[in-house]
Amino acid sequence: MPEVRRRQAWEVLFREEVSGIATGWTVREDYGKVRLTVRRRGETPESITLPFAWDRATRGDAYTRIRNIYVHWSDGHTLRAAAELADGKSPSTVLNWRHAAAGFQEQKRNHGNHIKEATWNHAYEPVVSMAVELLNGRKPPGNPADLLDACIRDWAPGSRMRQIRAQSLAQFLNHCVQRERFPDLWLPPADLKRHVGRKDATVNRIQKGDPFTTDQQILDLVEALPTDDAGKRWCDALKLLAELGLRPIELLHLSVRTDGTTGEAYWWCSYQKRSGGVDTAARRVFPLPLDGMGGLSDWQLLSRWQAGEIELPPLRSGNGAGDSFGTYLNRQAAWAQARDAASQEGRRLVPYSFRHTYSLRGHRRGIDAGAMAHSMGHSLEVHLHSYPWASASNTAAAFARASGAF
Repeated sequence: MPEVRRRQAWEVLFREEVSGIATGWTVREDYGKVRLTVRRRGETPESITLPFAWDRATRGDAYTRIRNIYVHWSDGHTLRAAAELADGKSPSTVLNWRHAAAGFQEQKRNHGNHIKEATWNHAYEPVVSMAVELLNGRKPPGNPADLLDACIRDWAPGSRMRQIRAQSLAQFLNHCVQRERFPDLWLPPADLKRHVGRKDATVNRIQKGDPFTTDQQILDLVEALPTDDAGKRWCDALKLLAELGLRPIELLHLSVRTDGTTGEAYWWCSYQKRSGGVDTAARRVFPLPLDGMGGLSDWQLLSRWQAGEIELPPLRSGNGAGDSFGTYLNRQAAWAQARDAASQEGRRLVPYSFRHTYSLRGHRRGIDAGAMAHSMGHSLEVHLHSYPWASASNTAAAFARASGAF
């Protein structure tokens, strides 16, 4: 049998002294060194090896160090950070960014205006993880401004993704200071615009995409799509985008309601988009049939929807819905032809072009900008900013009416 070493009296006393500091505090020998472990109910134990030999001669010094560690630990530092502070190291070198990131995720997912897992994975996790890696690297950024620039420089100035990453990282830094007790020097800059920058107007228009110049181009495109089961599903999905002016994601929130007074069936979109701190309301959507060489289109989408004859293709939630449309369309020869023809005219077709064309169609038919904005699910201000022909057509019509009155 292996020989069992009896604990010496000083070891028993040392263990009792440490356990008397606080509940869950223990020490043991670890390869000739003092190993300190802290256990708290419901949490993963923390453990570190101290620079003291497991020996009666150094017991007093080790105990004094552990008491000093407890003081810093009680201030909210992790055990490792508290140990480094007790060893005289600078507080800036012992901030536990990984622990703070875990706390930030918990706060965003389960408290306040809690967010969905998909939102965390898309808008927060990438930039928070990148920031933690940089801060734990060999040459970490020394201030929030440098950290922000390092985490967003791969995206074009003024781009939406650059803005999202900056805002998400600023929220993380605020959490670190307010909830994790990090030094105030890590508060994010008050003005993120200086870091996000502004997008060149030409680049903005190109990335946003343009409408089709005529409805006939859309009619020709859907006519040329494959007629297999998958092709029929995508064809119906594109028809819905074109006739109702929907965002791709809104197909997952589309339904038909019935007016209790008139018995009229109508389209309803329950999607609520959060923008600028405001939620856009669910709304009634008004169809605008396309105008082709054979007259107005008659796709009978509402009646077919009610009869259960429309089956949507697989769409991922969030921005993934638009990506799904892009993936499918990029595989179609008819789309490539339409896109190339538009490119030669200095225009860019994207999945949102079906929605953009709905807006253009409405204004060509004399529908005022406010009504179009309501059906499309955004504010009048956003509508006029996004679709310049809206304000231009209204201005021309207003002056025409004024001129005709005299």
